[in-house]
Amino acid sequence: MAEDTLKISEADTAAERDDRFHRFKLIGWWDQTRLAGARVLVIGAGALGNEIVKNLALLGIGNVLIADMDRIENSNLSRSVLYRENDNGRFKATVAARAAAEIFPGMKAVAFNGNVVYDLGLGVYRWADVVIGGLDNREARLSINRACYKLGRTWIDGAIEQIDGAARVFSPPGPCYECTMSETDWRLLQMRRSCNLLSKSQMQLGKTPTTPTISSIIAGIQCQEAVKHLHAMETIAGRSIIFSGLSGDCYTVEFQRKADCMSHEPLDEVISISQGCESITLAELLDLGRSKLGNGATLELSREVLWKFICPKCDQEEEVFLSLGKVGSEMARCPGCGGGRDVRTFYKIDGSEEFLNRTPAMIGLPPFDILTVRSADRTLGVELSGDRRTALGVLADGDADDLEWT
Repeated sequence: MAEDTLKISEADTAAERDDRFHRFKLIGWWDQTRLAGARVLVIGAGALGNEIVKNLALLGIGNVLIADMDRIENSNLSRSVLYRENDNGRFKATVAARAAAEIFPGMKAVAFNGNVVYDLGLGVYRWADVVIGGLDNREARLSINRACYKLGRTWIDGAIEQIDGAARVFSPPGPCYECTMSETDWRLLQMRRSCNLLSKSQMQLGKTPTTPTISSIIAGIQCQEAVKHLHAMETIAGRSIIFSGLSGDCYTVEFQRKADCMSHEPLDEVISISQGCESITLAELLDLGRSKLGNGATLELSREVLWKFICPKCDQEEEVFLSLGKVGSEMARCPGCGGGRDVRTFYKIDGSEEFLNRTPAMIGLPPFDILTVRSADRTLGVELSGDRRTALGVLADGDADDLEWT
């Protein structure tokens, strides 16, 4: 009897050691099942993003959406563990998702090849348990910050330059990224816009110099904070860990919450509807919102939309219906007289508009977006959940069973 018990014990031990995540499970509080079910949105697939995605695969994270708009260049190969020379010219997010699944076949990794500021629906942020950023520009950080605060999601930002770096965690209702922005940050952000708020052509001023070593350090901290968050443990929320590569110094900075920060606008409630961005009109969305919040409610978009150009000289109008940030300042020149054209934009709908029969897709909104219905004392998010499969691919498997449609 004792010999049989010993054999069973030895067999159990062998099976445990054959478990891919056996060493992790030796940590008393570790819950691998929780990580396997986790949903992580990674924004940026450059040097930091490569290390983040690699770490998530090694940790056994089950569901990851990787978002990036750029393609691989030869200069990426010295800082990006997931890319190879024959990947040049391919989308970073696509290659990173493929490589992550090769590292951990149990991971469902999906690529989003687009601009997260203008092309990524807010429903993706609501889907995610945590957002991890590997970015190099303020506009994207601000957009992510406002989306996460609106939907009550924690996001973990990383920044690197040369051999220095920082990792910071922003978690509502604490201080957010916008709370940390200085006048210089805002001035640099405004330089990306022309006087009529259209995007200026981006000149190639050179890229930020970085090394793979600092990418590894900062991404490691980011992923460790993500693991803590997914285990409902205390993180460095509201603080930043700063690492100086030259001196080896590492210290923490605490942020202060600004009471008047424009990012602090959480939604009171979010409902899911079965329609998508191409199958419901703005009039129907406004009617739905008013049935919930009253006749005085208005519909607010997740981004400002360019309605039309008007040439004051020719008196000609051209309807555009694109997210304002996707329209370059060069488009404001009149094709007829060559002069500058005025722009008409909107982000709010009150029922008086002449284009209410258009769908969200027809005015430039992305799939799986969330629109806001606002009354005097309440805000309601309406998620276009009919686009769930379009936005998430295989990551949407099984989700529909958990949704309560309105």
